Amino acid sequence: MERAKKKFPIIELNSDVSRQENANKRTAAVAGRKTHAIGLENAPDAVRKQSLNEKQAAAKKVDKTQLINKLNFTNFQDGTVLINFSHIKYDKVITLRAAPQPCMGDLVDCLWAEANYTSHITQSYEFSNLLIANGQKLLKVDAELVKIDQEGISLLLTDECYEISSRRVRRHSCEGIKVQLMQNSTVFSGSLMDFNGFSFRVKLDAVPPQTFDWMNPEQPVNIVLSDPAFTYYSGECKILRHTRGHRTRNYILEPLKKEIQRFKQKEFRSERYELTPSPNIAFQHPFTKMRVDLKVVDLSGSGFSVEEDEHNTALLPGMILPDLVLNFSDSYQIKCTGQVVFRKTMIAANGQKWIKCGLALLDMDIRDHLKLIALLHQTKDKNSYICNDVDLDKLWNFFFETGFIYPDKYAAIQKNKKQIKETYAKIYTRNPHIARHFIYQDKGTIFGHMAMLRFYESAWMIHHHAAKKSTLNKAGLIVLDQIGRMINDSHRLYSLHMDYMICYYRPDNKFPSRVFGGAARSIKDPKGCSLDGFAYLHFKNLARPQSQLPADWQISETRPDGLRDLADLYDHISGGLMLEAIDMTPGKLDCDELSKEYSKEGLIRQRQLYSLKKDGILKAIFLVNTSNVGLNLSDITNCVKVFVTDSEQLDADILRAAVSAVAEITGKDDFPTLLYPVAYADEQGINYEKIYNLWVCSLQYSDEYFRYLGRLLRFI
Repeated sequence: MERAKKKFPIIELNSDVSRQENANKRTAAVAGRKTHAIGLENAPDAVRKQSLNEKQAAAKKVDKTQLINKLNFTNFQDGTVLINFSHIKYDKVITLRAAPQPCMGDLVDCLWAEANYTSHITQSYEFSNLLIANGQKLLKVDAELVKIDQEGISLLLTDECYEISSRRVRRHSCEGIKVQLMQNSTVFSGSLMDFNGFSFRVKLDAVPPQTFDWMNPEQPVNIVLSDPAFTYYSGECKILRHTRGHRTRNYILEPLKKEIQRFKQKEFRSERYELTPSPNIAFQHPFTKMRVDLKVVDLSGSGFSVEEDEHNTALLPGMILPDLVLNFSDSYQIKCTGQVVFRKTMIAANGQKWIKCGLALLDMDIRDHLKLIALLHQTKDKNSYICNDVDLDKLWNFFFETGFIYPDKYAAIQKNKKQIKETYAKIYTRNPHIARHFIYQDKGTIFGHMAMLRFYESAWMIHHHAAKKSTLNKAGLIVLDQIGRMINDSHRLYSLHMDYMICYYRPDNKFPSRVFGGAARSIKDPKGCSLDGFAYLHFKNLARPQSQLPADWQISETRPDGLRDLADLYDHISGGLMLEAIDMTPGKLDCDELSKEYSKEGLIRQRQLYSLKKDGILKAIFLVNTSNVGLNLSDITNCVKVFVTDSEQLDADILRAAVSAVAEITGKDDFPTLLYPVAYADEQGINYEKIYNLWVCSLQYSDEYFRYLGRLLRFI
């Protein structure tokens, strides 16, 4: 009995259904009388009412064996049934909840699940019928009263049992959800009683000096639904109706928005696919604690939509579902966090209505997200692969065959070829979450390749772009499109840490200059997309034997004020995104979480910052990056970047001595040096091998980038 009190479901009654039993012995005026559910003083009106004749015509007779099985199932679930009583004199019906006991034959005993009203019932009311919830329908049982007392009621089942349509959207009972209702700086607290996808009922308390007069029922209210661990919903609602009461009231609320804008509106949205077979989503509903299983209608790398039964909808636009599981034919599962962003009523070809709900992905383990987008890319083009298990011999052959590894580059890397092969084996076969590779491959032959590396806390570096020249395919453009779609699908996921995309390229390299450089010129906003040049040379060509710093010059660890000085200079010269993207801001001085991630994968990623000063005045900052040899084949990830902040008295000889001192401190011997700004190298007559441009794009400007790329690809 106690368990029944705690767990009985709330069933909304159509008032016509409650009095259907008396149709033959009452006048047509009966159809206008009211139904009261004792203990359910706030039962909302039916969404759609039918006439008595319509209900009788729609009734379907139910076998007594099915009825008994339904009663036993209700008992098994610790559920309740509804017992209707009609007033002897007046047009009035009351309804009590009762917990059915195990039923083995015609006799069924039910125990009252709520307060005892038997004395009042026996004096003024007579038993009318028994109602049992059966999904979106009700079983109406015309039983005979055997006994009624303070404990319960005993009924003799007859053959008169009908399944009738309640013509309602089911309301789901809730447990453990706290409510905060806010209006005009006043906050009322309470609990969520029941809900569906269209409205919900809350029970609120007025804590003195609060009164419910403080609430204007004609104005919208803001609602927050949460439990001790999580906030699941917040939104603006209108008050449909409410009960009376000085200290406690029930309110029926309807959300005002059927669609929310979770993220900034994008012109270039993720492509959606209808898969065969389509996956399902499963989750424990945060309000009811019951399992929900829905079919996915379409799917993208940033979200999906599902179909719901019109009469059993349980998703509110704005609701966050923290523990979703995508099930793909039970072969594998993907866990994620999602938010309901819209709900639309759809009409099928046969005229039947259903509800389409869209969900946006808020977060997902990036390895799981990689599986998802790899599947979607294969759906679009069977030859497009993301992080597939690569035949490394074929990949190396592809690099040489396409000229990506040209003679001078091979001369620079050949002495470390064993270590480089080991590094690539880790990146291309273990699929670490710090790296991505994109391959266009047909019948085992690689035609295009592009790779990404998360080398900075919130920035991913595009590198290793190569393709075979062929009139039969545009593999280079295809992998570029792949990487663009992956960025578009993924950058909003926190776990990916993708705020910026960066790329180092030589200005004389036509393809990246046209793609990345052209994008920066098209966007025309250095805070959205910036270009900064570095003079590139090797330390062995820069240093001179026995070069030492004079006594009034010092090398020390960089402090926040030094990075602020660098930011002032950079804003004056460029005003771009470089320092934010490569973690050269004061807030990221001691940030080293990414190095730990590399270590977990058996890889090296270290960074050190040193300052060159003369008599305490900052002259230059050195960023020392150390990684596995060949992680980037131009060794951009294994170099020293020199940022000159004050060129006065800093001549080429002093700089050479400073670089030598940093090399001695860090234990580096032969490494690339990137010098910023290039104008300093020119002024000092420092010979450099080439210029590398650093392209940085903020993904807040992704629409502008993809708009430019779309125009460009039409002419390539």
